[in-house]
Amino acid sequence: MYQIDKQQNKINRLEEKTFSELGFKEREHLQEWIAKDPSCLGEELLIIQKEFDGFQETRERLDLLAVDKQGNLVIIENKLDDSGKDVTWQVIKYASYCSSLSKEDLRNIYQQYLKTIQSDSSAEESLAEFLGKEDYSEVLINQGSGQRIMMIAGKFRKEVTSTVIWLMNFNIRVQCFKVTPFTFGEQLFLNFDQILPVKDAQDYSISMASKAQDEIAVQENLKQRHHIRLDFWSAYLKKSNSVNNLFSNISPSKDNWIGIGIGMSGVNLNMVVSRSYARGEIYFNRGSKEENKWCFDFIEERKEQIEKEFGEPLIWERMDDKVSCRIKAQLDGVSIFDNEDWGKMISYMVDVSQRMAKTFHNPVKQLNRKIKSI
Repeated sequence: MYQIDKQQNKINRLEEKTFSELGFKEREHLQEWIAKDPSCLGEELLIIQKEFDGFQETRERLDLLAVDKQGNLVIIENKLDDSGKDVTWQVIKYASYCSSLSKEDLRNIYQQYLKTIQSDSSAEESLAEFLGKEDYSEVLINQGSGQRIMMIAGKFRKEVTSTVIWLMNFNIRVQCFKVTPFTFGEQLFLNFDQILPVKDAQDYSISMASKAQDEIAVQENLKQRHHIRLDFWSAYLKKSNSVNNLFSNISPSKDNWIGIGIGMSGVNLNMVVSRSYARGEIYFNRGSKEENKWCFDFIEERKEQIEKEFGEPLIWERMDDKVSCRIKAQLDGVSIFDNEDWGKMISYMVDVSQRMAKTFHNPVKQLNRKIKSI
């Protein structure tokens, strides 16, 4: 860093120092400087408490607690010349503790801070004004898991920066500021430099973190769906196996379907569920599109007799634009994601599976003989 000397039209190099060399302390100096002018961290922040220790069942104490313009809590931790290796674990704990603080808790915390600094201001009015609300009743603060973390130190260890980079992939907003004192003669200077996320790449980093979070959300959604399907098929198989042995060799599946062979390779009896229907189907998938269509047509020639034996009309889907074909009976307006529909779905599918297995036994047997004779 340099000082510009306009009179002599030159620059003077500032001498980099450490806080310890200059006799500065973390709590007495750095913390106070930030508390009095938090804009040094690159944005508007409202400090609502210093040395906060109001956590239940622990006497741990965070340095500064602030609110950003979006109403997120910001945990600020100062480490002077060296970050140490455990600061990330420390601030993550603080963020988790703060996540449970209610709007009323934070109002009281801020009012106490205003009293401590001998301010007559109202916490409610100050919060509303800072967040751009006409009235405190409109203030939303510390919603969800939007807590942020800022760490300030003269030097960050690799254990810290590596952990911070990893945390950003999970949409946890962590920033590291390298703070450096300089001298020029008797003059003192202080520089705040955001090193993580790299300022110019911050938008990209946030985008990547958002992408990672989306991917995590998708995976979690899939896990939830898989659990629901496993539970549903367990219930279905229990009922089905109490009535017949069609699916006695089938295990619960995380897929939205289960199936059995009915006497011919590539022709199956499937049970299928979704968020909008439950169905039973005869499914043709022998690999060759032409062969599947031929098999479908062979069975469809017996449509009248098949539907008479089945007891109701079926839905015949040749699906000329696809490789496979199917013949189905479907119950609409039910969802696997609504437990109240499960009883109706299971009863319907157990009944349909029995009737389909019986109705299509001979036609599929005839089809298999025909295929083998060609």
